[in-house]
Amino acid sequence: MTASPDQVNSREDLASFVRSLHRSHLAEGDSWENADLAGFLEALAAWIGDADGWYSNAGRELAAGGDWGFFARALRAATIYE
Repeated sequence: MTASPDQVNSREDLASFVRSLHRSHLAEGDSWENADLAGFLEALAAWIGDADGWYSNAGRELAAGGDWGFFARALRAATIYE
């Protein structure tokens, strides 16, 4: 399984986390609820939209700031990056 998102504190940690998700998908992707790209992206969009609820239920605060654009650019770049 992948590392905890709570262990992601840098760009390098994020890259490592995404690699571990990739390895998890290769090894056990058929057990993922959203195993194909379309389902994964739809679930990603839904979770991002509802993230404030998750944070509230977990007793955490969703940071108002942050570089959401970085994550968006990374997702877009992954559609063409070799």
